Amino acid sequence: MASGSKLVIIAALVGNSLISITKFAAASITGSSAMLSEGIQSLVDTGNQGLLLYGMKRAARPPDEDFPFGHGKEIYFWSFIEAEKRSNRFPHTS
Repeated sequence: MASGSKLVIIAALVGNSLISITKFAAASITGSSAMLSEGIQSLVDTGNQGLLLYGMKRAARPPDEDFPFGHGKEIYFWSFIEAEKRSNRFPHTS
C-alpha cells in the first residue's frame, strides 16, 4: 500500500482518538448514556485504524520459506476483519 494510505489511516486514528476523548468528556459532564455510547463507538473506530496499520506492517514483510511470494496480500485479511466488525457480524464491537 502506498505511503499516502498510511498517512490517511494515521490521520483518521488521531482524529478518532480526539473525537472519542471529546465524547467521553461530554458524557462525564452531562451524564448522557448516548454520548458514552458514541464515545465507545469512536474508540472502536480508533481500533479499526490500528488493525489496518498492523496489517500494513505485516504485509510489508519480505518473502520467507513459508511464504515464498511474500506477505503482501495479508492487508486484505486485516481489511476484511475491519469490515466484519463494521457489519456487526462480531457483536458488541461496532
